[in-house]
Amino acid sequence: MTLIQVVPASIARTTPQELALSGSWTARGIGQIETQLKALSASSGSTMVVDASRIEAFDTAGAWIVQKLRRRLGGECVSMEIRQLRPEFARLLEVVGQEIAHRAGAANHDPDLSPTRLESLGRATAEAFEQGRALLGFIGKCTFVLGRCLAHPQRLRWHPILYNIRSAGFDALPIVGLLSFLLGIVIAYQGADQLRQYGANIFVADLVGLSMLREFAPLITAIIVAGRSGSAYAAQIGTMAVTEEIDAMRTIGIAPLELLVLPKFIALLIALPLLTVFADVLGVFGGMLMARAQLAVSYVEFLDRFVKTVSVTAYLIGVGKAPVFAAIIVTIGCFQGFRTHGGPDSVGRQTTRSVVQSIFLVIVADALFSVAFSALDL
Repeated sequence: MTLIQVVPASIARTTPQELALSGSWTARGIGQIETQLKALSASSGSTMVVDASRIEAFDTAGAWIVQKLRRRLGGECVSMEIRQLRPEFARLLEVVGQEIAHRAGAANHDPDLSPTRLESLGRATAEAFEQGRALLGFIGKCTFVLGRCLAHPQRLRWHPILYNIRSAGFDALPIVGLLSFLLGIVIAYQGADQLRQYGANIFVADLVGLSMLREFAPLITAIIVAGRSGSAYAAQIGTMAVTEEIDAMRTIGIAPLELLVLPKFIALLIALPLLTVFADVLGVFGGMLMARAQLAVSYVEFLDRFVKTVSVTAYLIGVGKAPVFAAIIVTIGCFQGFRTHGGPDSVGRQTTRSVVQSIFLVIVADALFSVAFSALDL
């Protein structure tokens, strides 16, 4: 095997204002040339002429060295003129110069200046508007697919719907029931001291019943499902997007929204209200146990007061929030899944976004419900 001889890069100062470059200005050939370049100097305001006709090889390492010399001389008010450089070498030198200038500009940018803050705010706002526009488009497409399937029920895929009811509903019963039970205990325990001071022990039924049925049960259930099922939706669709399975589905004529989104949407619309009812029962039961232990309110007294003070309207208000929360969770989870691109790191990023955005929008929707119900005196 014949080894290719690399001619080391060299620099010669032919006159005080002229340099001659020769050899291989590559990663293997530059050697100690940078040390020689540091020793070069010129009078301020002059022009340094560089003859590059004898450069045999040139790569990004050599281009970086030359551009670094140009920037140093420029800082000393010395212009640098490169002559007779091969066209392909000149293009590489220009590209490297642009990259160095870009990085230097980013490094020297003062983060405390107003333009930086405005620029960051502008980019964040533009990204938010772009994502909002994409979300509205996604909702429109899902609505169209839903309407088409309702008009032709034979298009509905019942097996995925039943599977998602089991995975998002039945499998979530233990965690939803446990947290709701503990939440009912906490509400009754926190109110016990205050109610005992005024001899209003029986009103613990009002506290637990109204708070659980109207607010906490639907909210805590939606948050659990958003973290449990919403993230699974985003991860599943995101993984399929990365592995190009969604593109393959489109190629063979299967609508991804009809197969991946619609069954999840219908399943969660069914499962989340049922989970909310389950959470209502377990939350009230936990509050009833704590009322018996802390306030000496018997089960019969608790239930008697509960039936008198907690109306059917309060129960329906809590259950009525569940379909809206379900729509938010499915839409955001699937939307972020379809926006996945690149590699596995993108799947994790979009999954995290789906959980954060779902929980945020669920809480915002619950706050809007409270305002609306207050205005309607419900």
